[in-house]
Amino acid sequence: MPQFQPATAPIRTGLIGFGTSGRVFHSPLLAANPDFSLDLIVTRDPARLNAATTRYPQARLVPTVEDLFAAADDLDLVVIGSPSATHVELANAALDAGLAVVVDKPFAVKPWEGRDLIEKARRLGLLLTVFQNRRWDGDFLTLRALLAEGALGEVRRFESRFEWWKPEQTKSWKVGATIQQGGGVLFDLGAHLIDQALQLFGPVDDVYAETLTRRPGGAADDDTFVALHHGSGVRSHLWMNGIAAQVGPRFRVLGSESGYTKWGLDGQETALAAGASPTDPDFGVDPESAWGMLGRDGALTRVPTERGAYGAFYSGLADALLRGGPVPVDPEDALRVINVIERVNLLTH
Repeated sequence: MPQFQPATAPIRTGLIGFGTSGRVFHSPLLAANPDFSLDLIVTRDPARLNAATTRYPQARLVPTVEDLFAAADDLDLVVIGSPSATHVELANAALDAGLAVVVDKPFAVKPWEGRDLIEKARRLGLLLTVFQNRRWDGDFLTLRALLAEGALGEVRRFESRFEWWKPEQTKSWKVGATIQQGGGVLFDLGAHLIDQALQLFGPVDDVYAETLTRRPGGAADDDTFVALHHGSGVRSHLWMNGIAAQVGPRFRVLGSESGYTKWGLDGQETALAAGASPTDPDFGVDPESAWGMLGRDGALTRVPTERGAYGAFYSGLADALLRGGPVPVDPEDALRVINVIERVNLLTH
């Protein structure tokens, strides 16, 4: 098997896609980290092309992935922020070009595709990781710390939600994407919720789910509930819903000694979309009014939310590429998420 070959800074990076993934998440996180240079962006949409040119004048803008791979000798890393159905094909092409790869979630649509990618990257001695940025949500970091210190006692039930009210789908590729193409809220939001549950409570031995399509003419699910029984004994209840007229708490965790409830979504995505930088002094800071509550009814205390840190993904990636450290997200973890999604789809379709 080929040995690890460290890159040199700055890590020359090509970004595929400048929609929400590329524009809101990847490009500002890359730009904020001096270990990376954003050298090439693939987009053909005129509005996105103009936005990318304005924000990153040093980057070369190309309309096709073929243009990117023709310039592979000038790159070290490819970040794939394109529609879900293209992830596996593009990741394979990037590995064939000898490049390290970041794949947006969902990692793959089918488990065997993800397994083949992992084995290929291992065989070629190339880095492969998956952008599970929600591992660095401030509320998730806070909950993880509370569990580590035993603040809840023995955890019995974990409730987690991504819910909001957006009755009209505005992202064109998501409107028509079927489940077979990685469309639907389970592949989108569920990839985060399931990953967080597995990170906290370990492997799953039983799955129950309800997947519904509420929007008229919808191609895939937009209102989904997943229940997981972990081998550790914890039961996870996960809701993902883009048309919730009233939302529930982001987290509600019940243990033998205490509980933890947190309302509201982590604010990093909203801040990045508004033009904030991860280097801003208040980036990732949760206002005190949004802190979660720890304890039992009648004896609740506010718990400061740990600072959110999406930039930690790329800090970890730089350490992996430059110094041989671990990847920020093991693709085997992402494959476990896809395996759970596959079980849900087999149950419900």
